[in-house]
Amino acid sequence: MRIGRSRGAARWKPRFRVEETGGVRALLVKNPSSVFRIADVHPRDKVYRDQSLSYGSEYHVPVMVSEVLGYLNPARGGFYLDGTLGGGGHSEAILDASGSAFVIGVDRDPAALAEASRRLMGFGGRFRAVQGNYANAVQASELEPGSLAGVLLDLGISSRQVDEDARGFTFRSGAPLDMRMEGAAGFESAADLLNTMDEAELATIFWRYGEEKKSRRLARVIVEMREKQPLERSDDLSSAVDRVIPRATSQDRARIFQAVRIAVNDEITSLELALPSLRDALAAGGVFVVIAYHSLEDRLVKDSFREWSRECVCPPGLPVCVCRGAALGESLTRKPVMASPDEVELNPRARSARLRAWRKT
Repeated sequence: MRIGRSRGAARWKPRFRVEETGGVRALLVKNPSSVFRIADVHPRDKVYRDQSLSYGSEYHVPVMVSEVLGYLNPARGGFYLDGTLGGGGHSEAILDASGSAFVIGVDRDPAALAEASRRLMGFGGRFRAVQGNYANAVQASELEPGSLAGVLLDLGISSRQVDEDARGFTFRSGAPLDMRMEGAAGFESAADLLNTMDEAELATIFWRYGEEKKSRRLARVIVEMREKQPLERSDDLSSAVDRVIPRATSQDRARIFQAVRIAVNDEITSLELALPSLRDALAAGGVFVVIAYHSLEDRLVKDSFREWSRECVCPPGLPVCVCRGAALGESLTRKPVMASPDEVELNPRARSARLRAWRKT
């Protein structure tokens, strides 16, 4: 298998390949000094080292696998829902951890579902793949209330989606402005959004999702550009950013492109709908783990977990409690859990990850 790395990377990205001999998988990771670091995993013995890398593949390297397993505790058995299946790394770790654990993997991307299904086919009936948005995962998976031992949402996009220019998630030159999680089956592409939304709507997207101070100016420039010629490629949006932000950095472009992606896929609304729905699908003692990469997503998760952990949520000043009168559960993470320095060194995309966990009572 070819050792590969992302094209157009501004900094070093991990180069790796996966090999398997006698049922033992090894992930070979090449660091900048050209020394291979080997992360071995033997599923039968449950001996793990560098678990995120051990469950990585050329499709995607999952983040904070050890932390996810620590909170979900799959040794308890039961049904777990991975609402962002991606390459299937987290799901495989859950299935490996206990023979009595079952996983329902949900993803909007048909390519991710196909990849993960091939990877996890050896688990037979313990794994089931469902195409859909995690916002309606409960309905799509036909789950009963209180049926899940754990839920995982690893928000954002996979390494493969970023690295494949044709998917249009990257700001590398020449990529189409697409960004649809469902691919061609999706409704509105990034180009559609940028070429049809009015100036005020575009400004709101850049301000709310990209935290861009010059959001109105950027929206105005895009409207001016599309009057002459529709925006179709990553270069077009990058050109607009360059006109508004002097000496724009890769981080600036990443923020703006991420804002557009969030709007194209309606990711914040999906998360708002998913959180209470998936909470209600948890059994007593079930754990909800969310990994967020955007401050708005992390804030939404933090506020939800905090509100669910309060006994009273009545407005101040009411003489008598008229709400539920009891906490729905307890937060397991007072502060967000971050990836370790070692993991960030080998997988820089883990740097912005924020993990929070909550347990239902």
